[in-house]
Amino acid sequence: MSTAESRPAAVAELRGRGIVPGVVEAEALVTHDAISGFGGIDVATGTVIEPRHELFGVCFTGKVLVFPGAKGSSGWSGYFQSTRLMGTGPAAMVFNVLTTKAVLGAIVTRVPTVVEAVPDPLEVIRTGDLVRVDGDTGIVTVLRRVSDAPATSP
Repeated sequence: MSTAESRPAAVAELRGRGIVPGVVEAEALVTHDAISGFGGIDVATGTVIEPRHELFGVCFTGKVLVFPGAKGSSGWSGYFQSTRLMGTGPAAMVFNVLTTKAVLGAIVTRVPTVVEAVPDPLEVIRTGDLVRVDGDTGIVTVLRRVSDAPATSP
């Protein structure tokens, strides 16, 4: 589908502020827990390794990472930059709490990023939804709900 006319209607549209340009469509991975870069992720696999995190053991590689924001030290950006260098980073980021560590992490990861979107992405987007993140315009679009995805046979 290359034209707007051939696209199905959007399920939901969120408007925020783009801080890293680019446009990506990918599956969403949503967490209500802030993410710790230093000691919270395995950069070699793109997996959350923080033991008490709701995404413990889950890989974010190639997904639109939807999360409240960063926690921990300024090492956050170094770890997320390493995911870019190793090819294990997220496809895009959408987060609410604007901190220098989260913004710098998004910038060095070089993935389209939208912040402070309305309505709240943590309330609108579900893990598995197909979303488009437009870091140029600050628009996040839910293209298809996970429940609307075609069934695959085993």
